[in-house]
Amino acid sequence: MEKIPLTRAGHTALNDELKQLKTVERPAIIEAIASARELGDLKENAEYHSAREKQGFIEGRIKELEGILSLAEVIDPANMSGTVKFSATVTIVDEDTDEEKTYQIVGEPEADIESGKLNIKSPLARALIGKEEGDSVEVRTPGGEKAYEILNIDWI
Repeated sequence: MEKIPLTRAGHTALNDELKQLKTVERPAIIEAIASARELGDLKENAEYHSAREKQGFIEGRIKELEGILSLAEVIDPANMSGTVKFSATVTIVDEDTDEEKTYQIVGEPEADIESGKLNIKSPLARALIGKEEGDSVEVRTPGGEKAYEILNIDWI
């Protein structure tokens, strides 16, 4: 199996979510199912069916998180420098609009573009990997070709 790269913060967040699901959510849903069973006929018991559906979601997420964490390779950026690599925080500017954006390049499970966490497998991240401050990169987007200049690389 292929290792899944994660930042230390991403690994901690996924581990915390797993603990929450196992120690709080799972026992709560088991209790909710038991309470719903006491209400009688299970065929027409909306509370029971809702609780069972939520239990399926929780168990699926637990298995997903356990799988990710078992294959996780935590990469610590503390000793890194130079070109853009995994876990780098990169500030770029759109060469057409002069709009600046800052992204941290992270593993797929922790990616969240809204909070500036860019999936390592995304076209933009792949274009940035190996580049230095001052370099320009061209990226094919659904809206056409975009050109970005790398303003800054941080290792937080």
